[in-house]
Amino acid sequence: MADLNKVFLIGNLTRDPEMRSLPSGTSIASFGLATNRTYTAQNGEKKEEVCFVRVVVFGKQAEACGQYLNKGKPVFVEGRLQYRSWETDGQKRNALDVVAERVQFLGGRSGSTSLTTGSEGSSSQPRVEPAEETIPQGAAETGSQQQDDLPF
Repeated sequence: MADLNKVFLIGNLTRDPEMRSLPSGTSIASFGLATNRTYTAQNGEKKEEVCFVRVVVFGKQAEACGQYLNKGKPVFVEGRLQYRSWETDGQKRNALDVVAERVQFLGGRSGSTSLTTGSEGSSSQPRVEPAEETIPQGAAETGSQQQDDLPF
């Protein structure tokens, strides 16, 4: 049986992207994403639940995210799930992150900020396509000791 690890999310940033880089020079951006789900309970009451996810972006996409995104901005993220674990002060920690393969900025442009959109120059929304460079295997785990106890 074939395996599939693919995630599609639309939500709002819960904080500004945090930028850092690998020793190789590859840029990394991480940010929190909140997705909302509205549903009707069996008793007819409308309810809303929020899911918070940590997203990690590499390369040129990370640089664009760091430059153009901030708390509250809506984005579409396409990527994969990656589990990581580490020890902090003798306590084992773990997290399930989304490693973004593509990030599309949603909503209007703020101010006069512009982003090159490639061949789709007439697009009304900035768009960042997948980076042409390959993401180093295990790069998402690099620096995990620097993370807070919370995964997002």
